[in-house]
Amino acid sequence: MSGAERQQGQAHAGSVAGGGSLAHRVPDLGALELLLAVARLGSLGGAARELGITQPAASSRIRSMERQLGVALVDRSPRGSRLTDAGALVTDWARRIVAAAEAFDAGAQALRDRRDSRLRVAASMTIAEYLLPGWLLALRAQRPDTAVSLLAGNSTVVAERLLADEADLGFVEGLTVPTGLDSVVIAHDHLIVVTAPGHPWARRPSPLEASELAVTPLILREKGSGTRQVLDSALGGLARPLIELSSTTAVKAAAVGGAGPAVLSELAVGEELAMRRLVRVPVEGVALARDLRAVWPTGHRPVGPARDLLSLTRG
Repeated sequence: MSGAERQQGQAHAGSVAGGGSLAHRVPDLGALELLLAVARLGSLGGAARELGITQPAASSRIRSMERQLGVALVDRSPRGSRLTDAGALVTDWARRIVAAAEAFDAGAQALRDRRDSRLRVAASMTIAEYLLPGWLLALRAQRPDTAVSLLAGNSTVVAERLLADEADLGFVEGLTVPTGLDSVVIAHDHLIVVTAPGHPWARRPSPLEASELAVTPLILREKGSGTRQVLDSALGGLARPLIELSSTTAVKAAAVGGAGPAVLSELAVGEELAMRRLVRVPVEGVALARDLRAVWPTGHRPVGPARDLLSLTRG
């Protein structure tokens, strides 16, 4: 070979070694696994059967790998398939690559197992108290080994926990989706006005008007809760607190005790209405409907147990 030819060959080898993506220069794992099977079984057909592909597909994959590497790897004959010297060398390298891939896969599976062993849920009060227990029981039947932790707070707190990566999935009740979160509607709810049976509103012959509701001091959830957000929006920000409490249970207890009228989720007062511990007061001219939503950080669709719980809420 002349000096010019050697220089040309070296330049070509350098361009092959350094040019383009590594993925275009190194055979894929499927091809390397096929080569290892041929080496072990001494038969291209046997290797194809072991890997669940047809023999023509196996032959095509070997030829493609030979073109990619620029060397012959397998000698084919009626007696079987035998590795060339280059094929034996490539097979040694392939074993190391496949072993590294198996270690990578085992590590990734360990990460998935660790992720799937726990689920952190943040939920606003009404959902946490009246809907989530049933969903979590159903999830436990599907994933008995997943440990679930629940943080109950208002919708603002739920958003904060998700954005701080302190929860995997959240549930909120307000009119809007907090900034930085994606969402899907999972249910619908209505707020209703309730009072103890002894309150004058419990015996009124006509529905309560928005103007009267707006000027009457009410037992309310705190600002930042979905319930308060809906009521403030419906009354133009004019809702007057008689007492502000941080849980639905506390608001309900105060209303049952006769402290005054309250505005609560329809989901929360079914038993009290049925037992006549509370009376529903009809209201006209006020829109108190709201969507209940599952939420998660924008661009991070729930996976693993969080995905399974989300599917149960929409079943």
